[in-house]
Amino acid sequence: MCGRFVVTESSQDLIELFDIDQAAAELPGPSYNVRPTDQVPVILESAKSEPVVRRLESARWSLVPSFAKELASKYPTFNARSEEVASKATFAASVVSRRAIIPATGYYEWHTEGTQKTPYFIHSASDVPIAFAGLYSWWKDESLPPEDPARWVLSATILTRDAIGELAGLHPRTPVMLPPEFWDTWLDPHEPGDQSFVDAAVDASTDMFDDLVFHEVGPVKDDGPQLIEPVAG
Repeated sequence: MCGRFVVTESSQDLIELFDIDQAAAELPGPSYNVRPTDQVPVILESAKSEPVVRRLESARWSLVPSFAKELASKYPTFNARSEEVASKATFAASVVSRRAIIPATGYYEWHTEGTQKTPYFIHSASDVPIAFAGLYSWWKDESLPPEDPARWVLSATILTRDAIGELAGLHPRTPVMLPPEFWDTWLDPHEPGDQSFVDAAVDASTDMFDDLVFHEVGPVKDDGPQLIEPVAG
């Protein structure tokens, strides 16, 4: 799973890296401790415009399906298991045409032995941003008037898969990390998504494991670059 992650890239860095056409006026700043329900940067493409426009938006990290009665959910939706995502009502519609990339510098995972949980920071050995495979949704808050800009809430989730290699010894699950050659395909709203499409993205993500490294860190509390510093051996 992925319950906390890090984004140190600026909005301008993301605009250049992902060839963004339009960026929202207000975007979340860098954070070393992104938590579920925080605002996170997301990259998406919408079929409502032709040609399709690639946008950088701010989204709530915990997907709220359009049919939800309220914003909060009793079930966690910040992650979605890739193996079954197309058959889950919460995520199925987003799989079809509302797919996103959630950029990250790296993420935290906790290795459990008995009752002891030890945090680790996982990132790219080449220090390039990671592109998490995500889904997004728009939810309408019926309690607000139509003219209120807060009436529409953009939210997102991160897909997960089985971990492999050394990472599997740390935790059995990991985010799906897309290679650059799969970015356009994943975002394309004209490419109808289904479970086999998601499975292809997971297969493409396997090569990304070769570039991952991790180290133990201290307690993941508050914010700041000290959170990703290695614990002195």
